[in-house]
Amino acid sequence: MTQLFRPSADRALRRILASSAFAFALVVVTGFIIVRSGPFWNVGSPITQPIPFSHAVHAGELGMDCRYCHSSVEVAATAGVPTVETCMGCHSQVWTAASALAPLHASMATGEPLAWNRVHQLPDHVRFHHGIHVARGVECATCHGDVERMAQVRKVETMSMSWCLDCHWDPHARLSSGSVPPDRLAQLDDCSICHY
Repeated sequence: MTQLFRPSADRALRRILASSAFAFALVVVTGFIIVRSGPFWNVGSPITQPIPFSHAVHAGELGMDCRYCHSSVEVAATAGVPTVETCMGCHSQVWTAASALAPLHASMATGEPLAWNRVHQLPDHVRFHHGIHVARGVECATCHGDVERMAQVRKVETMSMSWCLDCHWDPHARLSSGSVPPDRLAQLDDCSICHY
């Protein structure tokens, strides 16, 4: 019987299969690296807001406590965003005619809340509670960076699952010394603690 393929065809097929496997592995590894990178999570990208609010002025220069605007941070899952009434508590007295505050005045007149753009957005299947973390001594800057120096807020951490787990498994690597007892954050032995 005559041979259909030359002996070199077998070697060529093996090379093609090996090259394909290598290319597939390269694509998977590259994708994994990209997904874990800061730019994928919008780290460092400032988020435009309806009002050019400066944390550097409010929290930095004026020394306002985070809890004044983010009033539910100690008791709720979300930190909350300031209501128009909270903003107007000061801005009915100062910078009343500033054109940058026009959306604030329009919101006050119409009763429509300001549509703040989220800087940190966790997936819907993730359960996170600000109040629990704040009650256990985790400072805002641990996750959000030096917000009091940011003219425009931006993400400073990926807030990915591995980032959260790194902190829970070794809290002293990220938290200020003595702020959190070592056993208070490390108790993540069940997926349902963080996932719905």
